[in-house]
Amino acid sequence: MAFSGAKLALFLGADLLVIRRDNRPDIPFPDHWDLPGGGREGGESPQACALRETFEEVGLCLQPRHLLWSATSWQPHGRVWFFVARRPAALARAVRFGNEGQGWRLMAPAAYCRDRRAIPHMAAQLRRFGNAGGFPQR
Repeated sequence: MAFSGAKLALFLGADLLVIRRDNRPDIPFPDHWDLPGGGREGGESPQACALRETFEEVGLCLQPRHLLWSATSWQPHGRVWFFVARRPAALARAVRFGNEGQGWRLMAPAAYCRDRRAIPHMAAQLRRFGNAGGFPQR
């Protein structure tokens, strides 16, 4: 199946792990809150893409069995997969931030969806997941 990339909404406990994108004019959505993920490499599957990018960006090694929900959308650069995973809050201590972006934090999913720096199509997918009853309870 042809696709250009994959993103992962990773809940650590009730909060969402978000990455502040670099503030450069040559990238889409500079200085916005993003989710782990990125472009497809070689013939990898959507799941493998999301999991590889998550490891590269925040140092967390997740398994395909951790992916609970998925959806796709069409973006200007092609089809993008959106996955959701939920892991224990304590896993935040294992985050090792990579070399892309300005930093990371945990954020309530509803706060992300309202934030003016949230990437609009990521917030839309997250709302879609939430509307399906998927947000963790606080």
